[in-house]
Amino acid sequence: MKKKIPLEIFRGEVMALINNHPIVQANAYTQWFSHGDISLEQLRHFTKQFSVFSHLFVEAQLRKCLNALDLESYRASKEILLNELGVSFSKNGSVEGGRFRFSAALFEWLADFAKPLDLRFEQLGKRAYGTRSTLCFCDALLFWYSSDNPSTAAGASHAIEHWAAAGFWKELISGLKKVKANRLPDLPLGFWIWHDQLEDQHATHTDDELAKVFSKEGFSEDNFLEGAKAMLDAVAIFWDGLETDKKKMNAA
Repeated sequence: MKKKIPLEIFRGEVMALINNHPIVQANAYTQWFSHGDISLEQLRHFTKQFSVFSHLFVEAQLRKCLNALDLESYRASKEILLNELGVSFSKNGSVEGGRFRFSAALFEWLADFAKPLDLRFEQLGKRAYGTRSTLCFCDALLFWYSSDNPSTAAGASHAIEHWAAAGFWKELISGLKKVKANRLPDLPLGFWIWHDQLEDQHATHTDDELAKVFSKEGFSEDNFLEGAKAMLDAVAIFWDGLETDKKKMNAA
């Protein structure tokens, strides 16, 4: 049996893997996006692709609930799922006791954002609208993030949290604020600002979550690292796909 390494050594391995991954170090698409020099055609394309990822994430989150190892992780996964679907967090940071509203569903927020771009609800969020790179990311979420191997799923989830907290939301918001100020004053930014604020909170909890999963019986360091790397690779495919699409639109 492989000897378990100390938590702090493993934590260093995890952070080295995440921090050295190209999509965490630099995201060419979101760096460009932050300047606000995006055509409305490009913004519509971005919105459609992000809507596919955002909507299909609900499917991955449901499967994560179904594959939960224990009641604690099951409830933690349900918190995210129910908030996605429209149950607000209460003052204690849980959906328990929160109120459901159709309009609070995060995908409906995104649909409201799309209205000034002349994108209707029925033009968003469907798998049929995803490019190959977008669907690759969505499928990776199902395979890695919702894996029935708890160590693999934990690694994928940990990597996603660190990617989300690495600043890409802020780069998107920076660009969208410029678009709103200069071209689309009615563009609502709540979807993006809320996610950015939420990820800032999540980032403070990732170390505690790693310690919890590390202490569970049967935990596999190799599976955790495999899930983390695979998830970051899939994130890179999504953003690199948008970067390629952007270049094609510029050349057209």
